[in-house]
Amino acid sequence: MAFDKDMKKYYLDQIDQIKSGSLYKQERKLLSPQYASVQVECPKGVRTDGIINICSNNYLGMSDHPEVLAAAKEMLDTRGYGMSSVRFICGTQDIHIDLENKMSLFLGMDDTILYSSAFDANLGIFEALLDENCAIFTDSLNHASIIDGTRLCKARKYRYANNDMDDLQLKLEEEKNSKIKLIVTDGVFSMDGTVAQIDKICELARMYKALVMVDDSHATGFMGKTGRGTHELHNVMGEVDIISTTFGKALGGASGGCISGRQEIIEILRQRSRPYLFSNSISPVVVGGVLKVMNMIMGSSERRDKLENNTKFWKQGLTDAGFILTNTQSPIVPVMLFNAKLSQDFSKTLYDEGVYAIGFFYPVVPKGKARIRTQISAAHEKHHLEKALDAFKNVGKKYGILGKTREEIIEMYPISDKL
Repeated sequence: MAFDKDMKKYYLDQIDQIKSGSLYKQERKLLSPQYASVQVECPKGVRTDGIINICSNNYLGMSDHPEVLAAAKEMLDTRGYGMSSVRFICGTQDIHIDLENKMSLFLGMDDTILYSSAFDANLGIFEALLDENCAIFTDSLNHASIIDGTRLCKARKYRYANNDMDDLQLKLEEEKNSKIKLIVTDGVFSMDGTVAQIDKICELARMYKALVMVDDSHATGFMGKTGRGTHELHNVMGEVDIISTTFGKALGGASGGCISGRQEIIEILRQRSRPYLFSNSISPVVVGGVLKVMNMIMGSSERRDKLENNTKFWKQGLTDAGFILTNTQSPIVPVMLFNAKLSQDFSKTLYDEGVYAIGFFYPVVPKGKARIRTQISAAHEKHHLEKALDAFKNVGKKYGILGKTREEIIEMYPISDKL
């Protein structure tokens, strides 16, 4: 065995370094479904009084919806537990094709291809579509899966400043003679809750004959008038060439993802995309649940509307209390604390107050931008949000940050999140 004491020490030293920099991430055990209020395991045993979950991606509250559970159970009974194979061998059922068609209709795209996760979708697209004669223009705050996906392809890469259209245009000007140019952005930036300027990106794409790709994982199902996503929000449906998204957030919260786009692009992905060609098909149980979710949200915007109202209430409550928020335009509402240790301490104290909300710090967010990222759900009732607001106020008062400016908070809690 090669793993000797020197190797062990090498990794233990790295772990100690992470801990000493207040950057160590811990996971809590949930003992219940993803409700608005969850049951958790704690040092004193099981906390059965319920902890309000204010940090889940369960935007539409579908993770525990009885109709979704029933649909998943029915699919388990009629189509089995798993496909045991990849799509082109013997891993495609009619329900997989049904879900692809449903997503294409909902997103307003030509065709759709399913992946085992949205991360895999983003890993599999760039290498399949682009070569060394092409260029990618990627937003500086794009998701890690986009960053990793672009690294796998040989196209020239240009990173433009977050949501900065002037910088994007400068980069496009440099590469206007590339065979294919692809602009890729998150629809909603998951750490800040801000929304990409998809309409302006589409304008630049027309000027420079570029393709547009949007990762709408934090938007599909609830952004836009009928929840189609950020392309609907910005009135550019039909102008975006590629949309990647997930089934693991608003659309049921289980797993899986897809890419929707132009017919020819999807066909190339079926032939060349490695995560698609070499990964098992999505479980029939997941497909059944997602199909039910899609039928529900295409028939009514009730949950999307409730989420919007909950988000307004939450943001206003935090603002009135004196917290510093990002310029969020979505149900992602980060409370800025700037100091990594403060974000962890704040999270632990919230937990004692009956609220589950996680501190985010480097390397998940840049150094000096630690925060509590709260996320609102249609599963939250007003009493959940009121209780959570009271807890935030109590904890904010304890740490003396209510009504304080960024500079004042940093003076109280100097930034120390370094490796």
